[in-house]
Amino acid sequence: MGWFYGVRLNLIINDQGGSISVKVTMTNVDDKKLMSEMADELWRCLYGDKDYISGPLERKCADKGMTLITGVKKI
Repeated sequence: MGWFYGVRLNLIINDQGGSISVKVTMTNVDDKKLMSEMADELWRCLYGDKDYISGPLERKCADKGMTLITGVKKI
């Protein structure tokens, strides 16, 4: 088996499927930090998967007037 060096596409879309923010990063970049930068100008609700569950991230979003909605992480 060999090594794989990849990139990741990070995308924020609106409710109609239109692109709001797009970034391509290396796979070792933390999604939570990147999301905070990408969602700087957004307001209201931001939906993410279970990987975005984070108390500090939720507080940061709340300070900007945004609600972070994620799934429930299994214990």
